[in-house]
Amino acid sequence: MEFITYALDHYANALVGICLAAVIGMYFRNNPMRHGSWFMLRRFINWFPLGMTYAFLYMGRYNLNVSKNALGSLMTNQQFGTIFAIGTLVYGCSFLVNGPLVDKIGGKRGMLIAAIGASIANILLGVLTYLTVMGKLKVNMVVAYSTLYAINMYFQSYGAVSIIKVKAYWFHVRERGVFGAIFGALISIGVYFAFDWGQKIIDLTKANTTGGWFHDLLQKMFASDVTVGGKLVDATWAVFFIPSIIMVFWIVIDLWLIKDLPEEAGFPHFDTADASSGQMHIELSSLDLLKKVFASKLMLLIALIGLTSGIFRNGIQNWYFIFAAEVKQPGAEFFKDHWGLLLCIFGIFGGFFGGWVSDHFFKSRRAPPAAMLSALVIGLTLLMTAYLFSAPLFLGLCCVLVVMASVGLTSLMAGTAATDFGGRKATATCSGIVDGCTYLGSAIQSFFIGHLVPSEKAGEAATFLGITRDWHWWPLFMIPFAIIGLGVAIKLWHDLPEATRRYNKSIEEKDAPILP
Repeated sequence: MEFITYALDHYANALVGICLAAVIGMYFRNNPMRHGSWFMLRRFINWFPLGMTYAFLYMGRYNLNVSKNALGSLMTNQQFGTIFAIGTLVYGCSFLVNGPLVDKIGGKRGMLIAAIGASIANILLGVLTYLTVMGKLKVNMVVAYSTLYAINMYFQSYGAVSIIKVKAYWFHVRERGVFGAIFGALISIGVYFAFDWGQKIIDLTKANTTGGWFHDLLQKMFASDVTVGGKLVDATWAVFFIPSIIMVFWIVIDLWLIKDLPEEAGFPHFDTADASSGQMHIELSSLDLLKKVFASKLMLLIALIGLTSGIFRNGIQNWYFIFAAEVKQPGAEFFKDHWGLLLCIFGIFGGFFGGWVSDHFFKSRRAPPAAMLSALVIGLTLLMTAYLFSAPLFLGLCCVLVVMASVGLTSLMAGTAATDFGGRKATATCSGIVDGCTYLGSAIQSFFIGHLVPSEKAGEAATFLGITRDWHWWPLFMIPFAIIGLGVAIKLWHDLPEATRRYNKSIEEKDAPILP
């Protein structure tokens, strides 16, 4: 255990770099369509900057979680739950507008809108945090944070649909399982940036601390002679300003390198064998695009699995970090201290497990691995309930495994299944609605768990809707949704887009032995 803690303390960035290198290596090794080397390289040049922009969007999304602990009593569990719930609800509903919009304008423009808007929103959140810490805020803090965080999440919602929209034109259906894994890896790396880099920013901008040149630089930029009542204060606002600066860098790279279509990069038309095959000439209105989801029982069921995955992922990702800060975890402190890194490593594994199993064992069917991952969540949340206060190390392990399963589910549903069944023409709308339901699930858990767990603020009510507040409600709340996710995944077990089914059949006939 001491060796693991030492490695996480000193080599976290190197471990994430190794994980990212492994993701890139797996991308180049996975070439079932036998693309030429230039196509594989140009496609990498396309998705890597797009993916890194998306990862840093995550840093500018979950920095609110890191700031919550740093703000202490200035933001209670209930206040955080409400703020995060409002933001994620706006995120989910935004896809009704920006999903069809990105299908019209393309993924490159959509990602630029996401990064520019989120960068500005993070600057405003930084200013708000400065005013809060300095005691200069004259309005309701929950209303102020909810408003700016909702604006941030509106622009954030362009990110996922944009990266998936570009992917739909560059990846064949038989390659999308692995891209779904890449998508899950990018989510996980973004979570690492948010929690571990974000916490490092918090630590380096605390008052009365010493350090190296980077510490001194951050102190000069954000915390020089900032006092309240004659005392230096922690420059928590830096955790919002720094991601906005990083996003500006990737905006410039995206403008230069990203191409929406292979044809724009000089390649011939590429048929990806999804639901749009043979229908690319058909123009779809915004209403037609929305009907692709809301008039399809199949898409609604995929969205329901997405909703359950949002409850698991953010139910653990957000609340373990807060739980471990309030309830001491003897012998398992490294889970909280390296929460972002652990989520990154396990999330990457979950994404690759789901995608690889889907492509290699189930001929690009996404439901079977989704069922496996939902079943795993049921078992893990039951164990969490039983050992919540008695086995800190075991609890931490259960939590990262739930996140592993939930990232696998998200990448399978929003990143892959919605694209397969929606097709290239409706990718952003379909994947957007599924991703929106993921964050609708996040909003549900954020509000209810935030009001069901104990409050650290004196005078707060000890009950919610007549239910006594207790940390056991945290894992218990997730169990019914895991059961629903399992049931829906089993129902969808054999479903495939018709174009994919035809493609699979042609491959089987081609590989069949010639009889004498």
